[in-house]
Amino acid sequence: MTTHPTTVTAEPGTPFIDVTRDFDAPRELLFRAMTDAELVPRWLGPHRYAMRLDHYDARTGGSWAYAHVADDGEFGFHGSFHSVTPPESAVQTFEFAGYPGHVSLEAMTLTALPDGGTRLHVHATYQSVEDRDGMLASGMEGGMTESYDRLDALTAELTA
Repeated sequence: MTTHPTTVTAEPGTPFIDVTRDFDAPRELLFRAMTDAELVPRWLGPHRYAMRLDHYDARTGGSWAYAHVADDGEFGFHGSFHSVTPPESAVQTFEFAGYPGHVSLEAMTLTALPDGGTRLHVHATYQSVEDRDGMLASGMEGGMTESYDRLDALTAELTA
């Protein structure tokens, strides 16, 4: 299994974050791992946190809520799925319970690569540049990279 880098781009003065990462898994498998409520807790979030999944209904009009739990506290997140098109895309809101009212809109696309792998692209739109900068300052890049490393391992396990 090859671990690919996660690229996070945030142009100064804009309320956007773009994330790109390649995976060695086929698009259908990657989409399943990212949307199946049984699989999401196995990869989403830093390894040191346990995930308590309250619900995860990955369909157009569905919603989700979970918390990462560790000795240093509990961090809750929730949102709604606005559009889910298997196996190529999903659009959802994202809100950290500890910072209510600051909702981002995330558009995720999965593109099949000629080598059988998949390119993930996430375009996140924040309500302000300050909200975007706060997300970057929170350590989201490290947590996202660790999550995607765990997703790599999960998809390798599912194809073995």
